Amino acid sequence: MTCLTKAWWKIPLLALAALMVSCATAPPQPSPPPGPGSAAAEQISTDELLANAVYSKLNADPIYYFRHVDVKVDHGIAHLAGYVWSTDAIYRAQRIARSVPGINGVVTTQLELERNGRNSGVTR
Repeated sequence: MTCLTKAWWKIPLLALAALMVSCATAPPQPSPPPGPGSAAAEQISTDELLANAVYSKLNADPIYYFRHVDVKVDHGIAHLAGYVWSTDAIYRAQRIARSVPGINGVVTTQLELERNGRNSGVTR
C-alpha cells in the first residue's frame, strides 16, 4: 500500500477544517455613527449649514425661480439637482452657489433643463 492510498481520507478532513476556520472569523461590525463633537459630526453639521445657505440664496433670487432645485453639500462641494427653465438659470444657480462662503465647488450634472413643461434631459 502506498502513502497516497493511506492518506486519501485526510484530504477531505483538511478541506473541512480549512472551511471551518475561514467561517469562524466574525463579520466586520459597522462603524458607529459619529458622536457629538467628533470631526465627522462637525463636517456633517457644516455641510448642512452650507446647503441651507445656498438654498436660501437660490430662493431669494429675484430673477429666476429655483424652488425646484435641491441642494446637497459634501465637504464644501455643492451638488445642485432638480430642474430649471433655461441655461441662463443654470449658470446663475452656479454663480449663486459659489458666492456662499465655504463653498469650494459646484456640481450641476443632476440639474435638468425643462422647457415648455417638457423634460429635455440632464444638462452637462
